[in-house]
Amino acid sequence: MTTAAAGEISDLGVRLAPIIERHRGKQGVAIPLLADVQKEMGYVEREAVEYVGRQLSIPPAELFGVATFYAMFRFQPQGKYVVRLCRGTACHVQGSARLLEHIERAFDVHDGETTKDLMFTVQCVACLGCCSLAPVMMVNDEVYGRLTPEKAVHVLEELK
Repeated sequence: MTTAAAGEISDLGVRLAPIIERHRGKQGVAIPLLADVQKEMGYVEREAVEYVGRQLSIPPAELFGVATFYAMFRFQPQGKYVVRLCRGTACHVQGSARLLEHIERAFDVHDGETTKDLMFTVQCVACLGCCSLAPVMMVNDEVYGRLTPEKAVHVLEELK
């Protein structure tokens, strides 16, 4: 192991120590353990799962099996802004697919991905429940409605 790698493990160990102690000696902790790792790291980081698995004598394969089964776990860092594009019926009819196309082109990102600068994570969702404002996108907790593709891109450019 290189010195840099040893330092990273040490830093990782410091960050994860409270989580490990909270779950030590308990049975059936995979979901809350992974949730705590995701909260601390921002996503389910491979090295973190392997580390906590070793410390708690839980095979990392078991933890990854749980993590990949549940949609609530992320395996990539999320952007500062999570952009949820509604794909419900009303939004679809009003052109939500065009919003996605313009955002993909303007920010070099696709559904389910995060921009390289970690500013935006784009997620298409089934419905945001704002049908009267279609087409709609939600950026973190803010709803933007009656969007055109140009307005959607403008909203995100302003946040940047």
